[in-house]
Amino acid sequence: MKQKNSLALVIAKAASQPFASLDSFMGKTLRLTDGDFWSQLMATSKSGKTVNVNTAMQLAAVWACVRRISETVAMLPLGLYERQSDGGRIQVQNSLSTVLSIKPNADMTAMQFWEAVLASLLLKGNAFIEIHRSGGEIIALDFLMPHRMDIDLDDSGSLIYWYTPRNGSRRQIKKQNMMHIPAFSLDGLIGLSTISYGANVFGGAMSAEDVSASTFKNGMTKTVAFKVDRVMNKEQRAEFREYVKTITGAMNAGKSPVLEQGITPELIGINPIDAQLLESRNYSVEEICRWFLVDPSLIGFGGKDSNWGTGLEQKMIGFVTLTLSSWIRRIEQSISINLLTPAQRQTQYAQYNLEALLRGDSASRAEFYSKMTQNGIYTRDDCRVKENLPRRGGNADVLTVQTNLAPIDQLGAQSESAKVQAALNNWLNQDN
Repeated sequence: MKQKNSLALVIAKAASQPFASLDSFMGKTLRLTDGDFWSQLMATSKSGKTVNVNTAMQLAAVWACVRRISETVAMLPLGLYERQSDGGRIQVQNSLSTVLSIKPNADMTAMQFWEAVLASLLLKGNAFIEIHRSGGEIIALDFLMPHRMDIDLDDSGSLIYWYTPRNGSRRQIKKQNMMHIPAFSLDGLIGLSTISYGANVFGGAMSAEDVSASTFKNGMTKTVAFKVDRVMNKEQRAEFREYVKTITGAMNAGKSPVLEQGITPELIGINPIDAQLLESRNYSVEEICRWFLVDPSLIGFGGKDSNWGTGLEQKMIGFVTLTLSSWIRRIEQSISINLLTPAQRQTQYAQYNLEALLRGDSASRAEFYSKMTQNGIYTRDDCRVKENLPRRGGNADVLTVQTNLAPIDQLGAQSESAKVQAALNNWLNQDN
């Protein structure tokens, strides 16, 4: 098959360490769609650190941001619904709804599955899911590791998917059996990798962590050099270095060295305070949060503003609106496009229930329920269901409104029954 977007580029054996991970591409003609190659090629940051998923996830801020988003979305109820002619909807219970919300495959729960999907989107920019059908019905969804996926373009510009399992040979997956969810993208087909594009930020944070660890290891002191007024031989230098190890470092803080004649200590390097080490680490956390669009307070990074009270509620609303909604919408639309037939898409759709994140405290919920029942929007049973209480039926399942909320032109008007009762009372009073 003739391939488009070919760069006619063949990789030769590279001896340098940064390209050691590219051995699998040796002798292979590379294309613009070979995302694994380009992401690895870009993985070396200006700080000299090699940035990949494993090294980036060792940063506390990256770990916390990825966990916060992926776990939050994965724990939300995901339902399959069908629109009714009266504008309402009913929840659909079939094999697909079970796969989506309970058990996607034999090895994963729904929570584990959607966590992996979100983590792949957040770090690699793409999530790949293989669809399994039996008798026309979807029976399982398998999460595919993004670094084992190769993507090509055919003559018509459509994507071709190749997957190499851990213990298996490379195989092509038909497009109708592939659910590909791209993250933020420039071409609308392949998502951009946060790890690749944020390599400089993540690499800088790694360097700050290394400096911090080294500083604490040395007892928060600068490097000490010893000036000797004579030439030492190799054995003497080795012996003196071994002695220095016994008096330096955090575990030896407070020990006083014994210096012989002709040895003078000198401090070299920059004081951690002068280097603004803490400020640099704080700035790295804020920068990483910007890449993932997560408020620093939501990952435990304290600031001058309060992380509790009404402020936290507003931050949660912002987190749902500005961060989670885009990821949720991508998944919902991908389910509709890839897992529903054209006929089903006319009436059915998948939707996450965000109400669990926006419930508020008990006082706020009580006020909300009161307004909804008094205005005839919810019944008492509707409120009980939302609080995980059993329905009572009868009048509890009847919409009610406050009677004082009557149209203004009917103020003072009496019902026919009230007029009859008033006339009867007057007649009785006259007889008495």
